[in-house]
Amino acid sequence: MAKKKRPQQKKGKKRTGSPNPADLEIVPSRIKLPNRKMGEMFARVVDIYGNDRMQVFCEDEQHRIGRIRGKIKKRVWIRRGDLVLINPWEFETESQDKMGKCEITWRYMQNEISWLTRNNKIPSILDINNIPF
Repeated sequence: MAKKKRPQQKKGKKRTGSPNPADLEIVPSRIKLPNRKMGEMFARVVDIYGNDRMQVFCEDEQHRIGRIRGKIKKRVWIRRGDLVLINPWEFETESQDKMGKCEITWRYMQNEISWLTRNNKIPSILDINNIPF
């Protein structure tokens, strides 16, 4: 007759008691800020066109057509009203009848947005309720 194997016990120190509330708070360790020397800036998504393109309202008070960068295209879902980091195209000539173009390089999560607002990093023009359409 075959012997039954006993389930192996987990090795290591057993945790007892309730967890520390400071450990439960999610604190963003690194938050990507715009590199002003490279021309990066904050923007809000205003409208979604499809085919990885969307209209964004930038902190320099211009509407642009944003293209989602290939690196984040399948990893991050970007929705209307999201705060994103953009990099305007310098080689694109802007005219009166065309919007400028940019590349969306980062989408901020809710805990990052709350940290940015607490530390006054987001311009007041990008408040979700004050964006002109």
